[in-house]
Amino acid sequence: MESATVERSAPGLPGFARRALALPADTVARWAFAGLCVLAVVGFFTWVTYPNYDSYYALLWGEELLNGDLPSFEAYRAPTEHPLAVAFGAVLSVLGQDADRVMVLITLFAFVALVAGTYVLGRTAFTPLVGAIAAFLVLTRFDFPSLAVRAYLDIPFMAAIVWAGALEAARPRRGVTVFLLLAAAGLLRPEAWILSGVYFLWMSWDADWGDRFRYAALTAIGPLGWVATDFIVTGEPLFSLTSTQDLATELDRTRSGGDVVSALPEYLRGTVKTPVYFAGLLGLAIALWKFPLRALVPLMLFLAGAFTFVATGLVGLSVIVRYLLVPSVMMTVFAAVTLGGWTMVRRGTRLRRVWAVSAAVITVLGLAYTAYRPPSLERFNNELSFRGEQGRSLHRLLETSAVERALRCGPVSVPTHKLIPDTRWVLGLGAGDVVARSDPSAASERKARYGVAVFPVGRTNILRTGFAVNTDAITQVPGQGFRRIATDKYFAAYVRCPSGRA
Repeated sequence: MESATVERSAPGLPGFARRALALPADTVARWAFAGLCVLAVVGFFTWVTYPNYDSYYALLWGEELLNGDLPSFEAYRAPTEHPLAVAFGAVLSVLGQDADRVMVLITLFAFVALVAGTYVLGRTAFTPLVGAIAAFLVLTRFDFPSLAVRAYLDIPFMAAIVWAGALEAARPRRGVTVFLLLAAAGLLRPEAWILSGVYFLWMSWDADWGDRFRYAALTAIGPLGWVATDFIVTGEPLFSLTSTQDLATELDRTRSGGDVVSALPEYLRGTVKTPVYFAGLLGLAIALWKFPLRALVPLMLFLAGAFTFVATGLVGLSVIVRYLLVPSVMMTVFAAVTLGGWTMVRRGTRLRRVWAVSAAVITVLGLAYTAYRPPSLERFNNELSFRGEQGRSLHRLLETSAVERALRCGPVSVPTHKLIPDTRWVLGLGAGDVVARSDPSAASERKARYGVAVFPVGRTNILRTGFAVNTDAITQVPGQGFRRIATDKYFAAYVRCPSGRA
């Protein structure tokens, strides 16, 4: 096995370079981790972004809990609730209006933890070089950091799963710590329940009955916590399942069985990109052929994630690329096996030399492919800049004195469900005080006749926030009697007061 210390003999290099190469791999990793933490803070202040739809609802629901109210899980097109995210939102909501930005910062640190966990998993299961390559690949897949800067709960979910795998790989049958990490992940996304069940079987194989009952209790934290939350809030223990099925159908996110299976490789390839995808397939084959025991934990994480993706699609839930993120991370680990796995072979052997040369060739080909079809850094930057500007624009508009005065005229209406949580959070309004004009219910239609009406401005913003599946384009036109009271770069506000309130 390759030593955890980098080669010390490096003739021809300057002294400082030789000393740097002689540092233990874990020392380098710790410095890299510290550097990533600094970069996360710099990025937080450089690109001012705000939470996504689901995370804003977690903040709102947490705030409702702190106010002694039941969370509004049954709001129009509300996302699936995630118990741990709601609890986290309750903790953050005490910070007031700054809580949304703090949520983004914490998610960025969770992304750094994900990168670190990938390194530890790759290093423990294979070698330090494999871990370093895998961490680099995760860091440079744009899909992952783009989720982090919008505070998607998928990032802490993945971090918990990967660290559970890394700790188990370091010390098999570790027990409680792994169970708790999987339980935390299971309170963020139900896909982790499969892994908790598999780990229960693994831990219970040679255990006594006392330990088995203890492991069963730890395994049940995720599903029981979820069911209990649904039952207490809505009276329906399976509310999350049924509401998510209904919403997936309403938003046209469901697929047939064959389409779900075919989407798996398509989504994996789209997330990790073509060179890493094929290197990952090759690395998976190599690992199973030469190092099956080392590959056990990454393989189980990959298979469990792929299985739950297919299973959720088959039961009528949404089929979206974010549900394949854990298998995507494992693909980077196996791609790293292709590129750095030669460090697992005994020195001086022909296999080691051939593998190292082949890995170098594959790396050059991958770089050539990337140079020919480069990831658009400009597009990535533009996307972050747009989301930040859009969020700041909505905040500025809603915080104007004109809008504040106009709130006495009635509720706030927005084009579709997409702007409801942001608007509620900025204005500090309750579930019934902000309505979507696309909501077909009679109550929402009546509320939208008066009050403040918010409209997106600009083609890109209109397409993103002004339209949704099964909505009416007329919701983008101010109704009769509404007059404009405030504008900003991406939004405009109109008001209509009932007689006597003008």
